[in-house]
Amino acid sequence: QVQLVESGGGSVQAGGSLRLSCAASGYNPSNYCMGWFRQAPGKEREGVATMDSHGSISYADSVKGRFTISKDNVENILYLQMNGLKPEDTAMYYCAAGFVTPASCFTGISSPGFRGGMTYWGKGTLVTISS
Repeated sequence: QVQLVESGGGSVQAGGSLRLSCAASGYNPSNYCMGWFRQAPGKEREGVATMDSHGSISYADSVKGRFTISKDNVENILYLQMNGLKPEDTAMYYCAAGFVTPASCFTGISSPGFRGGMTYWGKGTLVTISS
């Protein structure tokens, strides 16, 4: 059974940093696209960053230059390093994975409602940024 468990959320002031982790189990991560998504109160879930099994990466325009996605292939942990945090980054952050094509993994990540064709989702970790 596929499990994705996020951790690392919290409350920080604007300009601060957080690192989110997603422990993955129950599938072969070498065949999957994985990514981070977020959903702010009253808003649609949106893509943040995705990475395929070859290490190709895509970021939403809103986080480029501030967030970095990475993966520990030995421990099967997906990370999201978030620097220069802004109040508008406040959201529930979700880890997700799916056996999808690169086009599905990356295309349209900055578009509203982007899901990347992901099949499996974690329960989320809350990030709150104060001004």
